[in-house]
Formats: sequence, C-alpha cells, structure tokens
Amino acid sequence: MRRITVLIISSNFDPASVNIKNHLLKQTNWEEINSFNQNSVYQNKELKNIIIITINDRKITHENLEKEVKDKLGINPKQAIFISRHTSKTGEPTLTVHPIGNYGTAEFGGKNKTLVKSSPKIMTNLLRILNQKAIQEKLYHRICFEVTHHGPYMNIPTLFIEVGSNKEEWVKNKPAEVVAKSLVEHLKEYLYEEDMPKDTPVILGIGGGHYAPRFTDVALEKNVAFGHMIPKYQIEAGNIDDAMLEQAIEKTPNIKGVYFHRKSLKKSQIREYKQWFDQKDIPMISSKELVDL
Repeated sequence: MRRITVLIISSNFDPASVNIKNHLLKQTNWEEINSFNQNSVYQNKELKNIIIITINDRKITHENLEKEVKDKLGINPKQAIFISRHTSKTGEPTLTVHPIGNYGTAEFGGKNKTLVKSSPKIMTNLLRILNQKAIQEKLYHRICFEVTHHGPYMNIPTLFIEVGSNKEEWVKNKPAEVVAKSLVEHLKEYLYEEDMPKDTPVILGIGGGHYAPRFTDVALEKNVAFGHMIPKYQIEAGNIDDAMLEQAIEKTPNIKGVYFHRKSLKKSQIREYKQWFDQKDIPMISSKELVDL
C-alpha cells in the first residue's frame, strides 16, 4: 500500500537546502526509513505523513520527481515542498515562497508554457508564519512571495520555500532555522490544501514585479490566499495569452477571483483582463472587499 505523504525535497547541490534540512531534522523527531539517490529518507515520527528526501542534482531540472518517488519508495506524494536557496543579482536577504511553472520558454527547468498546480492556502499560510517568526527573531530579511517561475515539472501541487540571496545567507543558521520552524508549525496543523480553512478565498494575482510586493502586502493583511501570480514582465513579453490564463485558473485550485496590481498595469490592460475573467464568472476583487486578519 502506497502511503499518501507530504514530500519535502532537499538537494545536496544547494547549501541552503542542506542547511534547512539539517534544521528540520533538529526540530522534531525523525527516523531513517529508506534511501533515495544514495541519501537517507526520513519520516517524521510524530506526523507520519511527512517524508524528507534528498537529491544530488539541481531541484529545478529534476523533472517528475513524484513519479520517481512512487516507483522507488512505494510512497505516493500528494504535496511537494522544495526547500531551497534563492539567488538574486542584488544579493538582498530574503525568505520567499512561490508556485512554479513557466509562462514562456523553460530556461530553468520544467516545460515550455506549462504551470504546475499551486498550493495557494499552504503557500500563503507559510508566508505569514515566516513573517511572524522573522519579526520575533529580529531578522533583517525581506519576507515575500515570488511570482510563478522555473521548474521542475511536477504532477502534484508544489511550492518552493527559500532562503536568499547569496552564499553568506544560505549557510547562516538563523534564516534556515526560521524556515524549518515555519514548516514544522504549519505541518503540525495542516498537511494538504483541503485541510486549510474553507472560508479563505483563493485568488489569482496579475501585475507587479517579480517579488510580488502588492500581493505580499495583501496576503499579510487580509484573509485571502494567492495561487499563481503573473507579473507585468511576462505580460510585456507576450507570454500571457488565453491558453495561459486558462491554465493559470486550472492550476490555482478553488479560485474565487482575480486581483490586479493596478498601479503596475495600464487601464486598457485591466479592462481587457477584467472582461476576459468576467466571461469565466471569475470576479475582479479589490482589497477593500477582503476581510482583515
């Protein structure tokens, strides 16, 4: 019988990923139950449905990992969480969460113009816990969403949670510990998307930059959950056509509306998108309509 699990994926290729994994193993009790890619597989002794595996290559190009886990371990992953580094040109210290997939060419893993199913409520809850713990620990890191980007391709709901954005930050204890503690706090209460509160509306985000500043602010202030997020630069690149919008809806489970970062978009763009979503009976939602946390 294949066990239904939450699959946490670490990579020996990534120092931040190893760092977060080591802190996860310190947080609660784990037992070694098998090996995968010549690395130990750990199962949480308190929460039986949580498994940690480690790969030896780049996470973003290790495609169809859930199938490999099924075939080799007899485990049936229902939710994937990649623990990861984040890299940026500025090197700004960050703790981020984001959905995955490609609006255009798959330059960094995954498939061309293909999104992976998102986990809006899980991802948003992790963002809030990260923010709370970062404040408590007096971290100087920016806590934010990133918009949908990069691989790998997965057939199950998947998210990345990351420490950024340079080599110094990846190996520091405190940021990795905060990520690990946030994951444990979340997973002690919720395992899968359907376990999350039913009264939280799920929305698609359109507009803004890569670090989704407006979507992050709204998620930290309002009872709402963001699924896939489409930044302005993907619109300007010509990657957002009807088929991609359809896919963003399909891969954002239980979507109830769409939210625009209005200041980043032209009025004509907002009108065009609003008309398109109206035809799908998906309303445009403003922050004023959302309940405060």
